[in-house]
Order: sequence, then C-alpha cells, then structure tokens
Amino acid sequence: MEPTVFSPERVTIVGVLNVTPDSFSDGGRFVAPGDQVDVPEVLRVAQALVGAGAHVLDVGGESTRPGADAVSVAAEIDRTARVVEALVKEFAVAVSIDTRKAPVAEAALEAGASIVNDVSGGSFDGRMFGVVAERGASVVIGHARTTPDRMQREISFVDVVAEVADELVAAVSAARAAGVAASRIAVDPGIGFGKRLPENLALLANLPLLRARAGCPVWVGVSRKSFLGELTGDAVEERDLAGHVASGIAVFEGADAVRVHDVAGARRAVAVGQALRAARRPSA
Repeated sequence: MEPTVFSPERVTIVGVLNVTPDSFSDGGRFVAPGDQVDVPEVLRVAQALVGAGAHVLDVGGESTRPGADAVSVAAEIDRTARVVEALVKEFAVAVSIDTRKAPVAEAALEAGASIVNDVSGGSFDGRMFGVVAERGASVVIGHARTTPDRMQREISFVDVVAEVADELVAAVSAARAAGVAASRIAVDPGIGFGKRLPENLALLANLPLLRARAGCPVWVGVSRKSFLGELTGDAVEERDLAGHVASGIAVFEGADAVRVHDVAGARRAVAVGQALRAARRPSA
C-alpha cells in the first residue's frame, strides 16, 4: 500500500519544536546566546511530547509569526539540521521541517525528516515542490498570501473560505505537477497567517468545505494564536485551554492533524472531537 502523509486510522497530533529566538510562544527556549541550539534540551522536551502522545515532531528554525524578520538559509539550516538528525535517531515518530525554503527542506530531509511543512504553500520558493517530489517526502501546503513581515498589513478577502479553498486547490495542483504523489499532500488553511479574527473563525467553522475542495487531508494549527487571545483575553502562555477547544472542534469538523504545543491536553481534545464526529449522523 502506498504510504500516506497522515494515517486515516487516527487524528495525527503534531508537537511543536521551535528552535528560534523569536517565535511568538516559545522563542528562545532552545537557543542560547550566539544562536547556539541546545540539542540535549530539545531532546528532553521532545521526549515529553512523544510520551504525551505526539505522532509527529515539527521542527522550525525561522519564526513565521506575523511581523517576523526573515532568517538566512545558512542560519536556518544550522538551527534545524542537527536537531532533525538527533530526533530521528532518538524517537520512532515522523519528523517534519517547518520551512519556506527549499535548501532548508533538502538539508532536513537528508537528516531524516519525512514531511515538509511549508506555510507559504510553495509560493516563497519555487523549488520546494520539486525537492519534496525528488525525496519522496510528504508536504503540508499552508495558506499565506505574503511574507510574515507584511501579512497582517495586507489582508483582503471577499469570501475567505472560497478564496482560501481556491488557492489551496491551485497549490495542490502545482505540487502534483511537480511530481508529488497525491497521497503525500495535506493542506493547512493558515489560521492566523494574514487573517483577522472573522476570517480565522470562518475557516475553522467551514473545514468540511475546505477538505472537500482540496481533496486531501487537512492540518490545522491554532495553538496559542492571537485570535484565541482576542476571544478570551488570555495571554500567550494561558491560551492552551482555548486552543484545545478549537482543536477539538476542528477534529469534529474533519481535521486530520492538529499542530500543538501542549500535546497532553490536545490528545484529550482530539479524543472528544473524534468521538463526536463518529457519532454524527450522515447528512441527508
């Protein structure tokens, strides 16, 4: 049987490992002065994530939060390649590389990663889908119309659900044209990436439409994002509970994977969302 990006037998829980100094939630956790990554500390935290139920570990070396500055290819590879190699040796779970840059993806795949999580959906680096295809890897195609430093200043949607669906479908077609197997593709609506609160809510509430249009699994990342703070008033470090609610609802609405910081809480939310989804009667 041809391998798939996410097993249809479960909802995949993706644990976040940001080896950056400036990510919005956990920036600086693993990066010492001089931009040195503390690999033993990464492994310690990864052990906790895997022990709590993570199926995938997602490693990022460049913050893509709104307003973030770009990082050089060399710096991003230096932060991530050794970490990926160490994780693959230590744990029997898939490792994903969170990057917009083909050379960074190449280095991570060479180190043992099997999934590329590209928040730009292949739009930032035209070589990305070719690299994924050459390596026989999987790809998560994210939705973002522009770069992190500009995305929250250039928001313009008439019908966010239809427009995001159209743009994800086009990106999936581009990946297929580059040689990426259909079974190796998932999409991410890009919650928080160039969207305001109403757009984020509309996308989460209409995941079945997005999933049907894209024709492939959907990965959702809401963990600790600013729209949760807008709804609850919670600071970044206090948003896990709201994030678990949103993740559970996303699973109920058909999400195949959720990307989270707190795996233990997400596992419980996913279990509830799955059970409710299984109990729902088919629509007439």
